[in-house]
Amino acid sequence: MNATNWVTICQHEDLVDNSGVCALIEGKQVALFKIRSANDEKVYALSNWDPLGKANVLYRGLVGSMQSTPIVVSPLHKQRYCMLTGQCIDNDEIKLDVYPVRVKDQCVQLGL
Repeated sequence: MNATNWVTICQHEDLVDNSGVCALIEGKQVALFKIRSANDEKVYALSNWDPLGKANVLYRGLVGSMQSTPIVVSPLHKQRYCMLTGQCIDNDEIKLDVYPVRVKDQCVQLGL
C-alpha cells in the first residue's frame, strides 16, 4: 500500500487476537482488528463509526469471515462489513473508510 505518512498507533502486543480495539487518530476513531488463524495473522483498520447505528462502536463488533473474507458485525444493528474494503455486505450503499495498516518493529502503524 502506498501511504505517504505512517503513524504509530500502538504496540502489536496491545491488540487482542480476533477482537477489536479503538484508537483516536487525528480526530477520527479507528477500529483495529488483529485476526489470527491457524496459519496467518493480519491487522485491519477501518472506521469505528457505524453509519446506521450512528455511534462509534464497530471495534466492539463480532469478527468472523464469509468465504474466507474477514468481516466485522456491528454490535448495534448486526450489519456485516468487509474488513478488506469497508463495504457493507447487507447494504450496497454503505461503505466504511479503510486504512492501510502495517506492523513494523512490533509497532502497529496506520497509513494516512
